[in-house]
Amino acid sequence: MSLVFSNKRYLALSATIFSVLLISLSIVSEFIFFSPNFLFYVPVYDITNFSLIVIVAALSGLVISLSIYRIHMLGSGIKRSGTGFLGSIIGASAGACSCGSIGFAVVSEFGAVGGAATAFLTNYEIPLRLISIAILGYTYYVSVKGITTQCKITK
Repeated sequence: MSLVFSNKRYLALSATIFSVLLISLSIVSEFIFFSPNFLFYVPVYDITNFSLIVIVAALSGLVISLSIYRIHMLGSGIKRSGTGFLGSIIGASAGACSCGSIGFAVVSEFGAVGGAATAFLTNYEIPLRLISIAILGYTYYVSVKGITTQCKITK
């Protein structure tokens, strides 16, 4: 990790991805409000959910930065490091499963199917985020293992 994040570009990329995901997931999960005034509020009963959002955003920033480093610096193509991108995309999208106010739009667009999907995602929000963290953790492990394997100096 020190090899990747010694370059300030990858550190900035990771921080940007973390910030964008944290803010967007907080808006969708209704922790950040813009009307009538800006308000950031995490109810006591939703602290676990917010903590999982922070972990998903941090792991996504870390994994995507590692994957981009692996492709850019080590010359491996997207096919070779596809696990990193696929895992980060699946992990981040599973972490974004909270419906909040978007659920009403889904219900109105897709009728009963949208309602069933919204109910499923709302009921299993925390387990889906835990699965997301597991996917991102495995992707992190695979990315770090691939970078250390490709960076070994052979005699």
